[in-house]
Amino acid sequence: MSHSDDAEEFTVLTASLKRHLERRRQAGIRFLPKGNLGGGTVATSEYAASLMSGTVDDLFSANTAGMEATTLDELRAAIGDCQRCKLCSGRTNIVFGVGNPHAKLLFVGEGPGRDEDLQGEPFVGRAGQLLTDIITRGIGIKREDVYICNVVKCRPPENRNPEPDEVAACEPFLKKQIDLVRPEIIVALGKFAVQTLLQSKVPITKLRGNWYRYHGIKLMPTFHPAYLLRNPADKKLVWEDIKKVIKELSDEIR
Repeated sequence: MSHSDDAEEFTVLTASLKRHLERRRQAGIRFLPKGNLGGGTVATSEYAASLMSGTVDDLFSANTAGMEATTLDELRAAIGDCQRCKLCSGRTNIVFGVGNPHAKLLFVGEGPGRDEDLQGEPFVGRAGQLLTDIITRGIGIKREDVYICNVVKCRPPENRNPEPDEVAACEPFLKKQIDLVRPEIIVALGKFAVQTLLQSKVPITKLRGNWYRYHGIKLMPTFHPAYLLRNPADKKLVWEDIKKVIKELSDEIR
């Protein structure tokens, strides 16, 4: 490898490390994990990619209870009466997640709305009814057979978009939820779910309808049900995405 190639790869690694440390700072994590950062055998470019995407153990290095949770109940207990970001001041309930803890299909949304905040369960309002229709009438399975959660667990004021520090504070818990459920397919609903899981700023209009991988799990980005309530003409696009999910689930059963 030439000197210029070395310099370019070092620049990429440095930029990736800076982004990684900034996410840790926003999440209130102040300690680096112990041991050799590169592991001695991981190529620089591969390690840079791992820094950009993050891992559950790394994000939880300052939260032993969360990192060591082996069930969703243990993870919820580790979250406790969460005060990790400013959303805690306005919430009624933490909206953790609901459904089959060993589901093959997992849906990730953005954050709780008013109805979800009051009931402590994700997707129970108008958008939730539409998601339920997608699951039961579209896919043909029961809502309780899938797992549903959000990027942030507390309602943003007036249903505004989650802010970067709020996403960073909740991201470790979302990643651990996925790690514990270990679904075969993730459906990421809307911009924030897609960008958080894929670590991408590409617009969802360009990502939706295509398969991606999240730590080895197949991931399908599509529009959020709340968006469909405002833009009903795009329901046909979501149906195209869901048909791909149905086909993938059918192939997994065979």
